[in-house]
Amino acid sequence: MVTGSGGQLGSCFRSIASNYTDIKFYFYDSKQLNITNKEDILLQFRRQQFDYCINCAAYTKVDQAEKEPEKAYAVNATGPKILAEACRTQGATLIHISTDFVFGGNQDRPYNEEDRPNPLGVYGSTKLKGEEAIASTLKHHIIIRTSWVYSPYGHNFVKTMLRLAKESPTVSVVCDQLGSPTYAMDLAYGILQIVRSGSNHYGIYHFSNKGVTSWYEFASKVFQIKEIAVDLKPIKTKEYKTLAKRPLFSVLDTSKIELEFKLKIKSWDESLESALKEIC
Repeated sequence: MVTGSGGQLGSCFRSIASNYTDIKFYFYDSKQLNITNKEDILLQFRRQQFDYCINCAAYTKVDQAEKEPEKAYAVNATGPKILAEACRTQGATLIHISTDFVFGGNQDRPYNEEDRPNPLGVYGSTKLKGEEAIASTLKHHIIIRTSWVYSPYGHNFVKTMLRLAKESPTVSVVCDQLGSPTYAMDLAYGILQIVRSGSNHYGIYHFSNKGVTSWYEFASKVFQIKEIAVDLKPIKTKEYKTLAKRPLFSVLDTSKIELEFKLKIKSWDESLESALKEIC
């Protein structure tokens, strides 16, 4: 079962599902299945026996969440709890996608799974509540925190940069927020490797592409690979006002997931090069 299948990660699962003939996929986008509706969820679980539920559904509008905390909480916290309860009735494993925004960004080394969360805004807080709800409801869970997700689908930073370069000769990008981009296709393949492993090593894991960069350097690499001439200007976070605070440093330590599931994770710039062949 893949929820939120109309989003970036869910769309990646859809695009590669035919490569996995040993896995029967059931895809549900937000119109087909509202994860905040308990009756809808239980109905699907009565109709079908699932071994895994991969929850890609999320409220991801970081700034809008400050205006709509109830809506963000419903999707990011209540929904995952309902899914965890449904999985418990069937003995299914819930693989849930979380975020680097559960951290406050005030340290100078990559965050590992033991580091204490300290979200700065509504989005990160509701995602953390979702993690806690799952952990307290269902033993058979794998929570994967990821960061700076982009893909050929939906709205994301890479596609925004390509659009802005067409619209304006000058593009300004924040240079003092550090993290690790994640190509959603790499994450999808990694999750399916976990599913195929049949592992019962439950808990929290971190996944992003390897290496550290800034949004400015990330944009610069996009334009370099695509050979786009644009005047790219670095700006500080304080110059770019947003409703929600962002962590200045949210690099994730991925060594646990690599070791436990024998994943080989590509560097962010190598994956970006692959991704840009698919992104118009």
